Amino acid sequence: MAVKQVGTAPSNAADTVTKAYVDPALLGRYVGINTQTGTTYTLVLADEGKLITCSNTGAITVTIPLNSSVAFPVGATIDLAVINTGMVTIAATGGVTVNATPSLVSRARYSSMSIIKIATDTWLVVGDLA
Repeated sequence: MAVKQVGTAPSNAADTVTKAYVDPALLGRYVGINTQTGTTYTLVLADEGKLITCSNTGAITVTIPLNSSVAFPVGATIDLAVINTGMVTIAATGGVTVNATPSLVSRARYSSMSIIKIATDTWLVVGDLA
């Protein structure tokens, strides 16, 4: 059985078992955009790989749930963008640890941040934080 090079579409089912196929046209793209206009939002499994736009004039809280209720894989990344004047705060459900510096709050309108799962119930937030 031949091993396919990454970026080469598999020619038969046996090849897909030996190596994952990654469509090079999709590299670097979001799998979708999730537009949120409310003041609270709790992440769902379908958010992995997406950009969540947060657009409200009031403060917005984005909550990271426990792994036992939403099992994101370690390494999952979710990006957030502040579209309006309401700043976004990342909150953790009890039992979840979220690490960031200097805070868990976006700095300004059009700030962006990435939420990265680094262990079962541990996340890292990086980006334009206040």
